[in-house]
Amino acid sequence: MTMHDIKINTERLLLRPLRTADAEDVFEWVGDERVARYMVYTTYSDIEQAREWLAFVEKDTSTYYFGFERVADGKLIGSGDIGVDSSKDCWGFGYNFRYDCWGMGYATEAVKAMIHYACVNFGARKFASSHCEPNLASGNVMKKCGLHFVGYGEFEKLDGSMKMRSMEYEGEITESVF
Repeated sequence: MTMHDIKINTERLLLRPLRTADAEDVFEWVGDERVARYMVYTTYSDIEQAREWLAFVEKDTSTYYFGFERVADGKLIGSGDIGVDSSKDCWGFGYNFRYDCWGMGYATEAVKAMIHYACVNFGARKFASSHCEPNLASGNVMKKCGLHFVGYGEFEKLDGSMKMRSMEYEGEITESVF
């Protein structure tokens, strides 16, 4: 099994490989300014940008990327990734969801599943992530997943158009989180 074949089931989600065929669904959140304002990418203006990103994801072997599919209706509602962050000697992760799926616990469910996968399959214990400062709900997700706030940082949109203050989180995870 390769990293592009992994599937993880949770109570309400199927974490599965992303495919270029997902471009239309992915565009629903990467093309939404309400979502993109908190992310390093700028709001996508057309579906072709989503296809290009998905083509990259299908080839990348340094990070585990997942589509978050809602089990109830088979709808792809978000995406995320997890991988080794050698600069911090830990595993890092990220995620985003369709705006209409915010506040429903999907992010916590997906992140816990990714962390659990890394713990069980790779012995990972140390994790880190960050969020744009105004996105406090994302900080709550990180706390629910066993991370704690360690300080402020900064990140820049990929196109260099904006710098944003970030809140940084780290944690050493034990089975008690799950």
